[in-house]
Amino acid sequence: MSDLVKTEVIDQMLVITLNRPEARNAINMEAARQLAAALDHLDSDDDIVLGVLTGGGNTFCSGMDLKAFAREGLRPYVGDRGFAGICEKPPRKPLIAAIEGYALAGGFEIALACDLIVAASNASFGVPEVKRGIVPGSGGMLRLPSRIPYHIAMEAVLTGEFFPADRMAGYGLVNRVTEPGQALEGALALGRIIAANGPLAVRTAKSVVSESRDWRESDMFDLQRPRIAHIFTSADAKEGATAFAEKRKPVWTGK
Repeated sequence: MSDLVKTEVIDQMLVITLNRPEARNAINMEAARQLAAALDHLDSDDDIVLGVLTGGGNTFCSGMDLKAFAREGLRPYVGDRGFAGICEKPPRKPLIAAIEGYALAGGFEIALACDLIVAASNASFGVPEVKRGIVPGSGGMLRLPSRIPYHIAMEAVLTGEFFPADRMAGYGLVNRVTEPGQALEGALALGRIIAANGPLAVRTAKSVVSESRDWRESDMFDLQRPRIAHIFTSADAKEGATAFAEKRKPVWTGK
């Protein structure tokens, strides 16, 4: 079986690389399965704090492999994970998208399923599905309006036009913009800052931030309380306070 998705561990980060550069990393069924497996690995390995998702061949992902879809009639969905094995069920651990070149259609929706985005200055974003008579049904219409201003999201969805990285950064969608060819290094630098923190706290913080978006204000602290109670009694919390008092770096156990 060919490696349509490659993985490598760097400094407690799982670097996941979409590896179909000849097809601009378009997602077919096998690529979706392999990406889902990589995300399972990310969540199950206690030695890994977070993931970085990127694409080989100087592009991120051009979306669904339309040629394979036309030939086989299979949409590359994996169980409850949805498109590409990620869009409907992202990993529990933080995931940073490192984007060079194109993040289009399903490729943009994959990026929207990530928690942070680092993009090269020459990267392009877009959901051009309407140009093919379809709609961005794997998160483009659902996530984008909560990430950028409503009218801009509507422009992106209804026109199908491409948006440059600096414009998306201006709307707050992109965390950091790098020089071309440096998106992965930029994502790793951001990831190292996160990886230095308590892994149990990082996972819990991600879950609360992502789940609380639709909580009512009157309920939010009651809903948060049971989700964070274990943090304050954890070994990592004690270690963090002790390391601070002793003026040393903490040694995390994730417990």
